[in-house]
Amino acid sequence: MATLIETATQPLNAVDVDVVTLDLIENALRSARYEMDETLFRTALSPGIREQHDEFPLIADPAGKMIVGQFGLSIPDFLENFSGTIEEGDVLMTSDPYSCGAAISHANDWLVVMPIFFEGRIVGWASQFGHMTDVGGKTPASMPTDARTIFEEGVIIPPFKLYKQGVRDETSLGIILNQVRKPDWNRADLNGIVAACRTASRRVQEMCARFGVDVYTSALNALLDRNFRAMKVLLTLVFKEGETLSFTDYIDDDGRGHGPYELRMAITRTGEKVLIDLTGSSPQAQGPINYYINENLIRMFFGIYMITVADPQILWNDGFYPLVDVKIPENSFWKPQYPAALNGRNHGIGRLFDLFGGLLGQANPDLLNAAGFSSSPHFMYSGNYSSGERKGEWFQLYSIGFGGIPGRPMGDGPDGHSLWPSFVNIPCEYLESYYPLVVDCWETIADSGGAGLHRGGNGVDVAYRFLEPGTIAIHDDRWLTYPWGVKGGEPGDRGKKWIDRADGSKEILPSKVHDISVGINDVLHFVTWGGGGWGDPLERDPELVCKEVRRGLVTPEGALRNGVVCNEDGELDSSATDALRTRLRSTRVEPLPLFNRGGDMESLLANCLAETGLPAPMPPVTV
Repeated sequence: MATLIETATQPLNAVDVDVVTLDLIENALRSARYEMDETLFRTALSPGIREQHDEFPLIADPAGKMIVGQFGLSIPDFLENFSGTIEEGDVLMTSDPYSCGAAISHANDWLVVMPIFFEGRIVGWASQFGHMTDVGGKTPASMPTDARTIFEEGVIIPPFKLYKQGVRDETSLGIILNQVRKPDWNRADLNGIVAACRTASRRVQEMCARFGVDVYTSALNALLDRNFRAMKVLLTLVFKEGETLSFTDYIDDDGRGHGPYELRMAITRTGEKVLIDLTGSSPQAQGPINYYINENLIRMFFGIYMITVADPQILWNDGFYPLVDVKIPENSFWKPQYPAALNGRNHGIGRLFDLFGGLLGQANPDLLNAAGFSSSPHFMYSGNYSSGERKGEWFQLYSIGFGGIPGRPMGDGPDGHSLWPSFVNIPCEYLESYYPLVVDCWETIADSGGAGLHRGGNGVDVAYRFLEPGTIAIHDDRWLTYPWGVKGGEPGDRGKKWIDRADGSKEILPSKVHDISVGINDVLHFVTWGGGGWGDPLERDPELVCKEVRRGLVTPEGALRNGVVCNEDGELDSSATDALRTRLRSTRVEPLPLFNRGGDMESLLANCLAETGLPAPMPPVTV
């Protein structure tokens, strides 16, 4: 465990903080967190961070409890696993999930942790991690879809002092950068992360100087206590005493032909506390889809979901953690044993939100969402320029795909959106300027969102036409299972990937694949899945359906799922619509199902080849 070296001898005093001062400190912290983002975006080189914002900042209190941040990491788990002293000017770093208590979850994420000192004492922590486009390993982008151990996934950086009392360890950094394919990108991105943490440190020090350190730290305790009190009320409102709710979803395959993997979650409230139990989930996968997660991150995701739904204006933090117990079985999908491969854990991260949505909605319909774009699928393209001024130069692209957000109690799911609210798309102009490719289309897929009173968002079709020979890799899911609909809503469409070869042939690709060769004028269609629908499709406003037909979001054929009859121009036939809805209501089974998964698992597997063009996965193997 880390040993903190502080020169201050006077203890901190707890003082009362007036509401105005508390509001000033809260919003200053919120602004500092966004300033961390902007500092990194303006200094990073990789498109994944600079353009898409694949990074996660955090500002914590002296104990490492998050006060403000974005989905992401656990400083207490990092400090528990760091051996050595921590002094003013130190900057700590790691990329090894197994050496930091799963504060991060795969080796592409480079994590920086920095103590914030003021007048000789630690008054907080600044931390941030970003996804590095490449960290070495056997395949470009360091995410081999068939990996069985973390050793295949690139350089693994143990926790160490990147800076010791303000001096950077150039020798260690040089050894690390010697392992990667784009060292200039990694260096710039890492420098940006350190600069972002130093920016947060300065802002905290300024608040301590302005308000006094006792007022500042007491304000942090007040913010933590506010979330504790809010969560205590929410838990008693949402969950019945002693009742256990459970829900199951799936990861389709592990990249090595095995699947599906069952993910089970149960919640029980006892008194003022709840227990989140992941017992019953599949054992760890042979392939790299395992999501090594610690208990604090489960608490964080749960709190994000609960507090954001109840009051989006609350600055959620770690204050409620004592109210949530977590049980994660060993040797499971959620807690694999070293040295299990981890690079494809993005599907498990997203599926947590589907699990929480399906589970919490059983207790309170106002919290029930359909399944949506619960992943951040990756597309990678790399190679050497074959001619011209750049002949022989290496190019490498890593990007994240978007899809359909689920239908929700308050309305439709957005089309072509990221799972993470802060992620943005890499502009096509950027891609075409810096990479040897052309984006032939980037469009939403009509009817791919599930029908319902509130429609699921549509997935997208991005068609990449390659101008240089190279290799591509894909990480995706939901090609076998459907994004389920709720309360009578229909499931969204599956995702699919294929290449239209320049010779006129078509090659269907698995959802997880790497080192696929592409040639000049081959076109990859990267089709993502839609969100499930919410509520009875026959209750949807016919005029709204026709407007979506006119906008190209729904086809006239797709409108029939809502019992709406219109022509290609989106003109409503009211009498035909009334007749169709009457007929559909008379023939369907009531009540409508709470969850519509598009069929049971047995039928999905039996029909897999005919429906997807891909063989059904083999049953998971015990590792």
